[in-house]
Amino acid sequence: MTGTVHPHPARVLDALHGTVRGDVIGPDDPRYDRARRVYNALHDRRPAVVVRPVDADDCATAVNLARERGLPLAVRGGGHSVAGHGTCDDGLVLDLSRMRTVRVDPERRLARAQGGCTWRDFNRATYAHGLATTGGVVSSTGIAGLTLGGGMGHLARRYGLSCDNLTAAEIVTADGTLVRCDAEHETDLFWALRGGGGNFGAAVSLSYRLHPVADILGGPTFYPLDGDVVRRWRGLVADSPEEFNTLFAVALGPPVPFLPERWHGRPVCGVLTCFSGAEEEDDRVLARLAGLGPVLGRAVRRMPYPVINTLFDELLPAGLYHYWKGAFSRDVPDAAIDVHMRYGRALPSLESDTIVFPVDGACHRVGPEDTAFAYRDAVFSTVYGASVPDPSHIAEDIAWTREYDAALRPHTLDAGYVNFLTADDQNRIRASYRQNHDRLTVVKRRFDPGNLFRLNHNITPGR
Repeated sequence: MTGTVHPHPARVLDALHGTVRGDVIGPDDPRYDRARRVYNALHDRRPAVVVRPVDADDCATAVNLARERGLPLAVRGGGHSVAGHGTCDDGLVLDLSRMRTVRVDPERRLARAQGGCTWRDFNRATYAHGLATTGGVVSSTGIAGLTLGGGMGHLARRYGLSCDNLTAAEIVTADGTLVRCDAEHETDLFWALRGGGGNFGAAVSLSYRLHPVADILGGPTFYPLDGDVVRRWRGLVADSPEEFNTLFAVALGPPVPFLPERWHGRPVCGVLTCFSGAEEEDDRVLARLAGLGPVLGRAVRRMPYPVINTLFDELLPAGLYHYWKGAFSRDVPDAAIDVHMRYGRALPSLESDTIVFPVDGACHRVGPEDTAFAYRDAVFSTVYGASVPDPSHIAEDIAWTREYDAALRPHTLDAGYVNFLTADDQNRIRASYRQNHDRLTVVKRRFDPGNLFRLNHNITPGR
């Protein structure tokens, strides 16, 4: 275990000034309060220093200092970790937000992106060439955290998870070394990064395989809160082509112009569509959506692919208080639908919801041991819980989420997607990696024997 003797903050700052070309921000800096914030306001931490590197050398300097001085080390890409892993108290936050360059090779259909990129950065760069890869549903999400945890998104059924499209990565490991890994170099590390989270180092660049996706048919459709809508959607997923991706939601009706005002704030079902197939099939897609139930409102249209990743942005800005749980399942049985209906009638805020992601299709063409992401037999991944702007009732909101989770557990697999796990889910880590956990431990022991990179859903190096 890395030491725990924390030096005086001024000495940490002195050691970094002049050796890091990027920003070094301490508690007395006017930028500090903004620099220490993360997306989930539930985690209000006060690090000793926030370092914003501009290159891999800066990252290595910061990692070396954290290791040598016994400082907790948090690595932040987009800062969206629901568990708050992008920040810490009395330690060093390595904030990669100044490293956001994306370089696209359209002929080879590859993109290399720095570790601080968000999916907004990435999608804008690749869309210029009519290309895309699977990546998230909120545009301010960081590419690194999402990918290292697996990476679900609108193109997953057709092109696999984000980690399935990762072709190479550059990682600053615990000893300050920059390690490049791919299918031919440091293959164990490359395997571990595809689903093993931030356990092995700071990802300073990630390279992806791209696919020909430009404009898509996308947007939300709302229906009454009714278990029959879920059952019909379950059937739609089972017999839809892989280019027809839909996310199912239980939510409160948002105050949008295409949804009648009488439904604003009332429990509804929602389906967010991303159809990346031929435009001549659009009418058939719309007809299938209409067949799920009485349509209360719909805003499905042709749009550039990057737009679909922005549709949650206004509803889910930075600064909300989030407490989520997640679960994988092979089905959405009627008993689980009953649970979703019951808790859907008691959502604590407009921002709170339940979202069910299909993870079939191309996700199933990768074996359970081919990457660290082990749940290749899951057909659905569900996230549910409280997201609230006012923390005055957060204890009750957390208790409600835990009750929801307990009610749903009998109808799901052993664990959930690591990017949906909260800070109190460390006891689910082994189950989250199943048969791959022991191999991940071996890789961890090699690249981080002192567990410097422990502010994550931690895989310990053992002995």
